[in-house]
Amino acid sequence: MHDVAQYKPFVKEMNQYLLLIQGNEKTETTAEEWERFFVAIKASGTFKGGSKVGKREIVGDKSSSHSSEHIVGYMRFDTEEKQTILELLRQHPVVLHGGSVELCELPET
Repeated sequence: MHDVAQYKPFVKEMNQYLLLIQGNEKTETTAEEWERFFVAIKASGTFKGGSKVGKREIVGDKSSSHSSEHIVGYMRFDTEEKQTILELLRQHPVVLHGGSVELCELPET
């Protein structure tokens, strides 16, 4: 008789990503663009939340810190394929208006 516990089904691991939204768009975004983008990312099943960034407080040595004032928000995504998120980000309102976002992989710890 075989030990069933030794046979695990193949499950591809989800990778986690943090998107840093930079407030560097060249023209103003619209509510309609944001709505379209949120519909697309929610439909993808990869979007796990996010927020604007509010008031900041530096703790520790302020003379050695680097400003993050250009980061105005973040989003979290989980996906097996990074390309899925990269394709969605082409529709990001900040990107559409000449700005940039930064996708960071969150390593498994």
